[in-house]
Amino acid sequence: MTDTLATVTRVLVTDAPGQPSDDIIRRTLREYSFLPEDRRPTPTPEIARTVRWLEAASLPLSALEETKHARAVLESLSLCMDGSAAATSTYRRKRAVFHHALEYAVELEELSANPLHKVKFRKVKVSGEVDRRSVVNPGQARELLTAVTYVGRSRGPMLRALFACMYFGGLRPGEAAGLRHDDCLLPKKGWGLLTLQKTCSESIKRYTDSGERHDERGLKHRDVKTTRVVPIPPELVAILREHIEQHGVAEDGRLFRTRTGAVFSGSTISKVWKEARTLALTPDQVASPLAARPYDLRHAAVSLWLNAGVHAPEAAERAGHGVDVLLKVYAKCIDGQRDVANGRILEALSQ
Repeated sequence: MTDTLATVTRVLVTDAPGQPSDDIIRRTLREYSFLPEDRRPTPTPEIARTVRWLEAASLPLSALEETKHARAVLESLSLCMDGSAAATSTYRRKRAVFHHALEYAVELEELSANPLHKVKFRKVKVSGEVDRRSVVNPGQARELLTAVTYVGRSRGPMLRALFACMYFGGLRPGEAAGLRHDDCLLPKKGWGLLTLQKTCSESIKRYTDSGERHDERGLKHRDVKTTRVVPIPPELVAILREHIEQHGVAEDGRLFRTRTGAVFSGSTISKVWKEARTLALTPDQVASPLAARPYDLRHAAVSLWLNAGVHAPEAAERAGHGVDVLLKVYAKCIDGQRDVANGRILEALSQ
């Protein structure tokens, strides 16, 4: 949100004298102006000058009634900071933020209508489908999980079970990071059960309610008190039991923590995964999209369920998706559909 609004604010200004550089304007907005007043640091002389310039040069909100200004904003959102074209998904997310802000302005009667509705500015639509080249098979997934244990003295071994939750249970990274001992039913034999309640989402300290890098939140697209039950296979049960036995749990019951008890940062998780890929995969595979991100383990899990014949509603329930989204996102990752279709066509042609 702050990233989007920093770009928008930079565009909706006049050519007043004394204009600071784009970098300084952006830093001022993100590190000072867009923070709640009680969290703002003491402004440096440079930031104070930039704030004064912005207050003097900013266009009134009513200027957005002119289509040219709304179009200028959309054009800026379609570009990266270096001037290159932004990904369509990035543009759509940022446009949504701007759209919601304008809807709020309409609600406050600062604008008569949302000016974006008058602008015909479109980028190519994205399907949102998972790239099947990123999906690992079970053998590759197990090799990657083993390779993770070779990374670092403690980080890799302590993160293996987190990655395993993403592959065998289809958990999102934040859901795995928020998993607690009380959420796990881990019998000595047979299938286990995870009851997901919280996610540990990562942000910048100055934007979180707690003032820490990680905030506890409810499940994605769910009510705060809603839980999701995920059956897990015996292989994951064994991995989690081993993890708890070797590494214990945090004071609040979290399964995955650093040696100091903190939540692993996203950069640490990505770094460990990147190194594990070089150990487990061939050079050609490392250069490919195959399991390029930890999140691809979740994609592989859901794809495996669908390929195994699990009904879409059940797979969607386990993954925390809607059925329509599940089939749209994973449509091209369901193997064997082409052969089935070819067989049916041949059967029809032979009649």
